[in-house]
Amino acid sequence: MEGERGDAVVPEGDLSVLLRVQARISSVLDLPTVLRRVVEAGLELTGARYGALGVVAADGRDLEQFVHVGMDAATVEAIGHLPEGKGLLGALIDDPRPIRLANLSEDPRSSGFPAGHPELRGFLGAPVRIRDKVFGNLYLATSEPGAFTERHEQLVVWLANVAGTAIENARFYDTGQRRERWLQASSDTTLRMLTGTPVEMFESIARSVLELSEADVVTVIQPAADGESLVVEVAVGAGAEELMASSYPSAGTLTKHVLETGTPVVVDSTRDRLPQPLSVYLSAVVPVGPVMVLPLVGTVTAKPRGVLMVGRLRGRRRFDDDEVDMASGFANHASIALELLEARRDQQRVLLLEDRARIARDLHDHVIQQLFAAGMGLQGVAAGLAGQEAAQVERIVGQVDEAIRQIRSSIFQLTPQRFSGQLRKAVLEAAAEVTPALGFSPDVGFSGPVDLLSDPDLTADVVAVVREGLTNIARHANASGAQVLVSGTTEQMTVTVTDDGVGLGEVGRRSGLDNIRRRAKRRSGTLSFEDRAPGTRVTWTARVG
Repeated sequence: MEGERGDAVVPEGDLSVLLRVQARISSVLDLPTVLRRVVEAGLELTGARYGALGVVAADGRDLEQFVHVGMDAATVEAIGHLPEGKGLLGALIDDPRPIRLANLSEDPRSSGFPAGHPELRGFLGAPVRIRDKVFGNLYLATSEPGAFTERHEQLVVWLANVAGTAIENARFYDTGQRRERWLQASSDTTLRMLTGTPVEMFESIARSVLELSEADVVTVIQPAADGESLVVEVAVGAGAEELMASSYPSAGTLTKHVLETGTPVVVDSTRDRLPQPLSVYLSAVVPVGPVMVLPLVGTVTAKPRGVLMVGRLRGRRRFDDDEVDMASGFANHASIALELLEARRDQQRVLLLEDRARIARDLHDHVIQQLFAAGMGLQGVAAGLAGQEAAQVERIVGQVDEAIRQIRSSIFQLTPQRFSGQLRKAVLEAAAEVTPALGFSPDVGFSGPVDLLSDPDLTADVVAVVREGLTNIARHANASGAQVLVSGTTEQMTVTVTDDGVGLGEVGRRSGLDNIRRRAKRRSGTLSFEDRAPGTRVTWTARVG
């Protein structure tokens, strides 16, 4: 064979067979089907018993995919893990030229067979190229020595060239299909953001990425309020329950690097390349290998609001450039959609505050003054009466005074508080966010010096509890009213969420509440449910300090 590509000279009489083989391979655009048909064609053209196509990894050293034909499921299971491109298989990776052996056991490059593997003798291998770049290698083998001839080698080299073109077309088609799915997911995510809460949106984003990237685990990670640690806000896929709401130091982590640079990072193996802190909080829970870390960057600020960490289990193929590009675009689109959602809610909140301020002014300037004048008039009437009639008028005056006090209390609640504490403000904002989904405004109250007792991290937990509790009521309780009470002592912070609905049920108790249960556990607190008639009371506690 001459020439670096080993171009085949097709023997006479084989043209009709080759045309049929070429048509069969080129008639499909599904990449896994194309790869399998290439191997099947190799068996047909050479009479080989076993065949495989190994896809070379991006590092050019190992195999990341191995499509095999000729072994039954029991044999494959007995062998265990698939080849990684060592020994004779690795020789074609190191030197991509055709190899034909009469008896591979006599070749010094052969590394033998694992237990349960059929005994192989004849061997024929050829590289599969796409635009002069090696995509993978086609391997054929028989149980008899000397079974492959020069004619077989020519046919296999020809097949490898045909395969390269078919694989390239299939990859173009696959990339186009994947881009279309990512674009559709971006559109669907934007529509879902019109009604959901931020946590629900993050979960929706994570689930979309999990499915579209064929990953095993996806987490949304954000900086904690203390600036020194990172918090897993959402986790879906493998190990999600343990990862959710966990936190870890940010120093020296890949996540912090992406947050600071705003640039996606891809690693092939967390075992070899990720810094130790990240290995503890991700790899210790899920044995991930390939990982991509994507910044959530919007338009309001260049600094990412968080990252998407997408992982596949150890041993699975790496994320290619197209996957990283598409996932990054989706993450950025989702971040912009979140910004639009928050801007719309801020606008609604401003309109609500303006409306409340107007109502407060009207109550103060008109209603209270009219009630006060009526009370003064009644007192004047009472002065001219005696006995039981005077006492009755005085009771009415007292009721008017009580009404004035209640209205003044309402005015205070309606008026925006410029100096309200961070926890109170955050809880009220969280309740306002869920109000459209509830269909009514929940009653929110506070007891004790909650602002003084709470730090930024505890505030974040309390807000999450309020949001999740009210969201569950909106989803499952069919309630007409809900109450939130946040109370604090020097030892404990307590959040109580009560509704008058039909109850949450088992689905409602599981939905979203696993997150706040873990938050309580992390703070040496508790989460409890109390069925009432009607409704349910959810009580969450956390240790202060």
